[in-house]
Amino acid sequence: MLRRLAVTLVLLSGCASPNDAPPESPHQPPISWSDVTQAAGLGAFRHATGAVGDKWYPEPMGGGGGFIDYDGDGWLDIILAGGGSWDADPALQPQSLYLYRNSADGTFVETTQEAGLRDVVAYTIGVAVADYDNDGDDDLFVTTLYENLLFRNDGGRFSDVTATAGVGGEAVWSSSALFFDANKDGWLDLYVGNYVDWTPETDIFCPPGGTVKLYCIPSAYTGIQSRLFYNDGDGTFTDVTDRAGISPSLGKALGVAEMDYNRDGWSDIVVVNDGEGDLLYRNNRDGTFSEIGARSGLAFSEHGEARAGMGVDAGVVDSSGQVTVFVGNFSEEMVGVYKYLGNDSFQDRAASSRIGYPSLLVLTFGVLLFDADFDTDLDLFLANGHVYPDRVALNDKVTYRQPQHLYHNRGDGIFDLYDPHDGPLTAELVARAIALGDYDRDGDPDILLTENGGPVHLWRNDPEDPPFLRVTVRGASGNLDAIGAEVTAVVDGLRMVRRIRTGSSYLASTEKTVTFGLGPHASVDTLRVVWPSGETREWIDVAGRQELRAVEGDSVLHSVDLPGRAR
Repeated sequence: MLRRLAVTLVLLSGCASPNDAPPESPHQPPISWSDVTQAAGLGAFRHATGAVGDKWYPEPMGGGGGFIDYDGDGWLDIILAGGGSWDADPALQPQSLYLYRNSADGTFVETTQEAGLRDVVAYTIGVAVADYDNDGDDDLFVTTLYENLLFRNDGGRFSDVTATAGVGGEAVWSSSALFFDANKDGWLDLYVGNYVDWTPETDIFCPPGGTVKLYCIPSAYTGIQSRLFYNDGDGTFTDVTDRAGISPSLGKALGVAEMDYNRDGWSDIVVVNDGEGDLLYRNNRDGTFSEIGARSGLAFSEHGEARAGMGVDAGVVDSSGQVTVFVGNFSEEMVGVYKYLGNDSFQDRAASSRIGYPSLLVLTFGVLLFDADFDTDLDLFLANGHVYPDRVALNDKVTYRQPQHLYHNRGDGIFDLYDPHDGPLTAELVARAIALGDYDRDGDPDILLTENGGPVHLWRNDPEDPPFLRVTVRGASGNLDAIGAEVTAVVDGLRMVRRIRTGSSYLASTEKTVTFGLGPHASVDTLRVVWPSGETREWIDVAGRQELRAVEGDSVLHSVDLPGRAR
């Protein structure tokens, strides 16, 4: 969150003048979403900030959520962080977690109590979902304002194993978390982003010397070191933050994403910080990392400034095969767009990608790449909403409730802001987390969006007969989720690259199945999967409009039923 309060539009190198409109899109892609929140049974949910007028710093930051198949029936369920309050009496605390089971008919039923999560008492922040113990079901990690929580899934009921697993951490404010296999031993490790050193007892009156308290800015507080835990393979974790090269850092981490930017087969991670330089941890392939954010060109803006990073995602958005990192920043700072050039170097492409100008006046938390129009390339969704209702009240350019942005990729990493004429995208929200998942199993991924101090939103994707191919990848032994696997689909020489992963966006959990839009193509010429173990398999002439499962050690692609396509 930025220090500046007034809006001054700055002419940025290569960016349009504030008086010029961004270039018109060559066409409006076919986008069709329906807000089905109420019909799906999610209308009663409200995130609690705890705000009673004291303006405590955590209140504007929001709660996370996402998709989880906790009962293993193949239908995506929904997990939401409920937030919390400052009341010392546990009986007066709002509900900390909400779990909704997918009824397989377009609706959800709350099963928090039945699943063993109803009695959790915490100020919950974010969620991360993965099978950390390799027993075949989705487990749950929850970040909070104090000690974090790990829940082992035991046949659809969760057990709190935080203490025995050793991942609770210090009683500090944590944000986004990420499961990934850092050392390629087949067990998923855990990165936990920590934010700032704040407690109700150490709360600061902001602005200093003022008579009316406002929400503080990040520079008022000291950052907290984030942590990396290695999975020991026996249900426990070891804190390897120091010896793995994750420390020291200035803290204030809000978003984290996994990628293999240098294509050496090992997972790297990018961490975005609030008011500090962003971090790039290059995997050294020996259990350690080197932080190269500043020298890679990814840490700062093109003017060398640290920005207020919130959410992050990474993916291949053009024909180069190189990854591009997208970072959500504060209003007046524009979204960060960094393309990998090779030799550990990234180029700032915020202006040339045409994302910079339209994103200048929004404050972006959730960042999500997916092929929204099924035309073969990744588009970009930004979940926007401000944090300072008082400071923007009289501003005629920056608002508190903000529009959500969808950027259509022209196919070459140049994007056009989609202009919604109707539908959910016309709503102005105080958005925070955004997650992707095909909850109705019709082949097209849907969107889950949280608001700070408000409702959750479920947007059903309603394209007409979309040209897609969905692929689920499974490991044979160790890392059954196949986190870190790379899936490539080739059509007429075009290579579409996706990764199996968790995390990214902001405080969110997205499905682990990848979706390729096929555009005018009815099939994929070559489908290629590279597992984290290095095993590689290819399949030729794979028909579209279906979901397939690729299993390590198996030469056969298995068809997955999509009952939603029949409705």
